[in-house]
Amino acid sequence: MGVGPGALEAVVLTRPDSAFWAEKRVLLTGHTGFKGGWTAIWLAAMGAKVTGLALAPDQQPALFDLADVGGLVESRIADLRDATEVAQTLMAARFDLVLHMAAQPIVRTAIADPVATFAANIMGTAHLLQALRDRPGLAAVLVVTSDKVYANAETGRAFTEGDALGGKDPYSASKAATEILTASMARSYFDRAGVPVATARGGNVIGGGDFSRDRIVADIVRAAAADEAVVLRHPEATRPWQHVLDCAAGYLVYLERLAQDPATPRALNFGPAPGGAEVTVGELASRATAALGGRPWRHEPDPGSLEAKALGIDASLTRKVLGFESRLAAPEAIDWSMEWYRRQAAGEPALALCHEQIARYEALP
Repeated sequence: MGVGPGALEAVVLTRPDSAFWAEKRVLLTGHTGFKGGWTAIWLAAMGAKVTGLALAPDQQPALFDLADVGGLVESRIADLRDATEVAQTLMAARFDLVLHMAAQPIVRTAIADPVATFAANIMGTAHLLQALRDRPGLAAVLVVTSDKVYANAETGRAFTEGDALGGKDPYSASKAATEILTASMARSYFDRAGVPVATARGGNVIGGGDFSRDRIVADIVRAAAADEAVVLRHPEATRPWQHVLDCAAGYLVYLERLAQDPATPRALNFGPAPGGAEVTVGELASRATAALGGRPWRHEPDPGSLEAKALGIDASLTRKVLGFESRLAAPEAIDWSMEWYRRQAAGEPALALCHEQIARYEALP
């Protein structure tokens, strides 16, 4: 594992090492999305040579455009569902590290169109890993899945890495299947080449620059801008809220460790630090709308919904192995997110806001 259980208290909490990332050739899929955009901005700021691979943004506005992410990386627009296109796009390219974040990430979109979600999340990952087989110089690959990969019996218990995988809705099932696919490809091909391939299971991510459809923070921002009340289906539901910078930092630290220590575990959870206050969807909406000066939220029940009511993730193994845990508790994550939206709406450049929050995050104790 690289860090033994007895070293837990002695480990200094880590963050991405700019010296490690400088000049690294990084393939980042999903750079046109919300989380991928922030990660691309951070990697570029640390001096990494980033190649982005993704579809064009599917909503407007988009962080990719607002922050000119395409000007920071070598942006390649391609469809991971097309094996030939992926292979041709990556032909002869050399990468030191790969961070696979591209996905169809919306639960309700997956319910409406499960086959397209399976194609993007499962086969998209298969096509990428196939194209990366026998790639010279490759040091490590990290595939991002979700906290929703676990078979959820709605007990409220936080899931650990050893819990059973499952999925009662198409999105969860697609990510659980991606876990199995990735492990099988790793054992069959990449382990033989000495290239560690792992999965990161992240919690519900919030932050400035998310304009996706059917995402709680984006819905709140749109409602406030229109002077309308945001509609909540399940205000009592709990989620492991995590700021996008905590999420990105964890993934980058994990990839660093995989490249340096192949014995690092091949699946880790990323979520709120232990002991943080549990925040419901309603509480998040109340704090966020107040910060934006919006109208109070409105409840419209959806009794037929397949979405989980309770979801928690235990990231204690990640702290033990990597010396990493989230720095922003849910209330702070909400405040940082709303500050970004307020200032961007007032005319401040999106890229400058991202750089400022990254610098502030890096300065946290």
